[in-house]
Amino acid sequence: MSELPGIVVTGASGRMGQMLIRTVLASDKVRLVGAVERPGHDWIGKDVGVSMGGLAVGLNVTDDPLEVFATAQAVLDFTAPAATVEFAALAAQVRAVHVIGTTGLSEGDLKKINAASHHAVIVRAGNMSLGVNLLTKMTKLVAAALDEDFDIEIVEAHHSRKVDAPSGTALMLGEAAAEGRGVKLSEVSDRGRDGLTGARKRGDIGFVAIRGGDIVGEHDVIFAGAGERIILRHIATDRSLFAKGALKAALWGQNKKPGEYDMMDVLGL
Repeated sequence: MSELPGIVVTGASGRMGQMLIRTVLASDKVRLVGAVERPGHDWIGKDVGVSMGGLAVGLNVTDDPLEVFATAQAVLDFTAPAATVEFAALAAQVRAVHVIGTTGLSEGDLKKINAASHHAVIVRAGNMSLGVNLLTKMTKLVAAALDEDFDIEIVEAHHSRKVDAPSGTALMLGEAAAEGRGVKLSEVSDRGRDGLTGARKRGDIGFVAIRGGDIVGEHDVIFAGAGERIILRHIATDRSLFAKGALKAALWGQNKKPGEYDMMDVLGL
């Protein structure tokens, strides 16, 4: 049996699922041991390589996550909140590292994920890229340096098929800005402007979401003061960088103590 860590990818048919599978198959540091899809999906029981339009890889897609989780050292999960909560419990049961890139998680979802982290390593981040995590670090520093005379606006753009807004990355940046100012994002977040809204409230952190075409991911953090603006920007042009970051997190999580971590931990930031 190979000593390389075994990886399971959930949501195998999705854009990120397929990118994760390709990244794992191309790596010489891990091996693919499972590909999971929801019950009734067309890919169930078929070779995942063939289903993706390529050559057979000798691994069929399954709708039984626990069976394949039990053979794995890590699970890469960019699916949907309800599925991720279920996967967190199952990954914890078999003590597999659970790397979560799912966004749109509710407070209730996060509490359940945190409970699972008492038994296994969970690495959860709104964005797995080095660049975005550096941007997050800078956002906190700039927010801490500037007072409320500078309005903070976060503008994010993604492809037309993205189902949640603001993006997980935008919320991560908002949390960093709020932390820099010593406030709670939930108390200063401004996510909806339509019609006669009145003047902008001093100290609020605003969010704007753009959806269109095949935009991979673009994020601007704008600090707008009187007579000047500071703009921090990150543009992703290839979603493979998220898959590479997720794989890095899976490897980093091996032999770590149970707990909930993020990409700042993985990248040593």
